[in-house]
Amino acid sequence: MGARCSWKWRAAAWASARSTHLFRRSSTPDRNGPAGNGRFSPEPAFRGGCFALILRPRKFGGRSMARVAFIGLGVMGFPMAGHLREKGGHDVTVYNRTAAKAEDWAKKFGGKAAATPAEAAKDADFVFTCVGNDDDLRSVTLTDTGVLAGMKAGSILIDNTTASAEVARELEAAAKAKGVGFVDAPVSGGQAGAENGVLTVMCGGDEAAFDKAKPVIDAYARMVGLMGPAGAGQLTKMMNQICIAGVVQGLAEAIHFGKQSGLDIEKVIEVISKGAAGSWQMENRYKTMNAGKYDFGFAVDWMRKDLDIVLTEARRNGAKLPLTALVDQFYGDVQAMGGNRWDTSSLLARLDRK
Repeated sequence: MGARCSWKWRAAAWASARSTHLFRRSSTPDRNGPAGNGRFSPEPAFRGGCFALILRPRKFGGRSMARVAFIGLGVMGFPMAGHLREKGGHDVTVYNRTAAKAEDWAKKFGGKAAATPAEAAKDADFVFTCVGNDDDLRSVTLTDTGVLAGMKAGSILIDNTTASAEVARELEAAAKAKGVGFVDAPVSGGQAGAENGVLTVMCGGDEAAFDKAKPVIDAYARMVGLMGPAGAGQLTKMMNQICIAGVVQGLAEAIHFGKQSGLDIEKVIEVISKGAAGSWQMENRYKTMNAGKYDFGFAVDWMRKDLDIVLTEARRNGAKLPLTALVDQFYGDVQAMGGNRWDTSSLLARLDRK
């Protein structure tokens, strides 16, 4: 062929490269670089007159694609892990207590399922947890089969569970002892926010760990902020739940009052939602509340779990939360009505009952 490759050879090599898996575009291409497969992007080039295909690491937020583990595939974790795979383009391995759900996730998103949290975390750059409560969190992190048993030095543990500030500090200490970074990162936005990748993430931890984790977290979030040291994310989530409890109770009372007064609720909300009374809850929940439908979001059982965390922390730090304590009792009444799985707007059902 001589010192230089013929144009026919170069054309054939280019066509062959384009037909390989290296150039296959997924249904959700990497928004920050050319389409590729796995952790690399192919770049065609000519060297010495001959065609060459160079593989360069794909980038996300200024860093290469990461190996990620995600532990806990509930109504929040399942789509969040999916965004890490599809929007983030990361190499994701999942673990779930019910193995069938992990296998379902792997089939849907093209990732891998592991038999234990430690196995999922092995060689991962970032490990996410999203489980039920403090005890569940300790089980998947601190035991012999927990993620910290498998994590490498220099990796980052990100906890999306709504849990206590105490367990966040406990996990940070355990992670630090292994040379692992830690960020407590509870989320707000509910199931719809998780499915649409627009969660608000409230973080606590070391600034260096947060800076490394944020570009990865961005795959399922519209707002990510560092609130302070470990535990600050959980304390911020507690403030979030305090606000929601008061707003939903106020909205429930207003709609109940309007019904008792014979007002057209649709017309009333159309007007007052544009004034100082307006809120996310009013805009997104008043129609279903007025219709007596409560299957649209965060369940009462989960809210009571969160409010128990809030009230426990308030007893510790001396905060006075009379309204929050009262609304927690009201949610207890809803549970007694059989509304454990109703959404948080079901406070109205308690007022409307005959």
